[in-house]
Amino acid sequence: VQLVESGGGMVQPGDSLKLACVTSGRTIVGYAMAWFRQASGKEREIVAGITWSGSTTYYRDSVKGRFTISRDNDKNTIYLQMASLKPEDTGVYFCNEALYYRGSYYPADDSWGQGTRVTVSS
Repeated sequence: VQLVESGGGMVQPGDSLKLACVTSGRTIVGYAMAWFRQASGKEREIVAGITWSGSTTYYRDSVKGRFTISRDNDKNTIYLQMASLKPEDTGVYFCNEALYYRGSYYPADDSWGQGTRVTVSS
């Protein structure tokens, strides 16, 4: 599976961005997917997850009410709409197939795309 993330950029606090992740090589139908991010010098962390049908979503506490994850299975694409961005949202954002376990999502595959960088700074 190939994952190509896009939509990142440099924005000011309070701005919005919409990230997209296009998968190829296999359909995403039937697979939960998630967005992860990695800030400089820190470990990769879960941001948001979504079931294969899109009926259930998960968000880490710090992004609840600001970020929205969605998916278009026909286009093999997942999205992350980010609003009211904060400097602490800065990092490289990745998508991946995910597994839900004990209240959170974890990457189901150790193969990652190049990610898309989000920088929030005034």
